[in-house]
Amino acid sequence: MAETNPPPDPAEMALIDQARNDKDAFGELYARYYDKIYNYIYYRTGNAEDAEDLTAKVFMRAMQHIGNYEDKGVPFSAWLYRIAHNLVANWHRDNSRRQMLSLDDIAQWRVAEDSPEFTAQLMEDKAMLLSSIRRLPADRQELLTLKFVENLSNAEIGEIMGRSEGAIKSLYHRTLLALREDFEQQLGDGREATIEKKRGFFRRPF
Repeated sequence: MAETNPPPDPAEMALIDQARNDKDAFGELYARYYDKIYNYIYYRTGNAEDAEDLTAKVFMRAMQHIGNYEDKGVPFSAWLYRIAHNLVANWHRDNSRRQMLSLDDIAQWRVAEDSPEFTAQLMEDKAMLLSSIRRLPADRQELLTLKFVENLSNAEIGEIMGRSEGAIKSLYHRTLLALREDFEQQLGDGREATIEKKRGFFRRPF
């Protein structure tokens, strides 16, 4: 089933239009989205001080450029996440750092209630999953973060990462295949039955 984004909130759209020329209105947007943006940045940097600094920069840029904001059929928050994505990417490059997820990070992942197999697998093999994820390229790690931590749609993730919705779907499926292959390698030979059980985890379109 194709994902659908919720229809635009008329009240929020009016607030965005007002915020183009009204700092108090922008302050309402700031209060509404600060925690989400901060949590996203903190999750990707692992440092509270840097997360606070980068979050402040996100909203400073948003205030400077909100006059150029256009409704592209995804929530306003996706535009803010896109700014945050760019700032965090620059932060990692400038500091020559790579995000390292932890078991606590994986514990925060949320999955759909209609995916019991994934939930069970996540609880059973959390350490193995973390090991596999850490071997993924940075863009695939971010995709999983946006999907399972921020709980965003493919369209929203595409807006943030500067890719089409179709490209995100393709990257997501390639990521699942890579994780499955890594799982199988970790499990080793002679455990075919267990491997088959693991494969079921990656087949579901969660």
